[in-house]
Amino acid sequence: MASTTTRMLKGILLLHLSSTPPSSLLRITRDLSRPFFLSSLQLQRSHPATAIRCASSASDSGNNKVSSRLSQVHELLQEAEHRSLSADYNAPIPKITLDHVTVSFARSGGPGGQNVNKVNTKVDMRFNVGKAHWLSERVREKIMQMEKNRMNKDGELVISSTKTRTQKGNIEDALAKLQVSKSKI
Repeated sequence: MASTTTRMLKGILLLHLSSTPPSSLLRITRDLSRPFFLSSLQLQRSHPATAIRCASSASDSGNNKVSSRLSQVHELLQEAEHRSLSADYNAPIPKITLDHVTVSFARSGGPGGQNVNKVNTKVDMRFNVGKAHWLSERVREKIMQMEKNRMNKDGELVISSTKTRTQKGNIEDALAKLQVSKSKI
């Protein structure tokens, strides 16, 4: 039952937090005289300069201990507050350039006549998402989530291009693919 309660609380609180501006903080109170699953949690916005506070109230008894589940809710709210305050939702996502990626070349398959066995035109571009600290954590997590099929075990986003018969054209194509995946966020 504890895990069900925790899941329900996470769903309720995350829904509430997603509709609450990041600068607003919450106060939770619960009546300890009733079982936890029957108690009503009261979420109230508090002054933006104050921290999150979890409080419990008992109408019949003098015991004001905060239950362990309420402590878990408090932890969950603190993590959500930290994420919302550290995320800058309005900031533009920086452009990914050749300085941010590793480029390697290989022989490209397909038709090309005698030139195909002489020139390495295939481009493998690797972008280490985990080490891109110039991107916000929210953006990095979103890229890793959306492009999980293109990620290797080292946490690199791997993009290949064989669209043109020149290295320069394939580099530009791979960078364009990388920008498209970033712009989906």
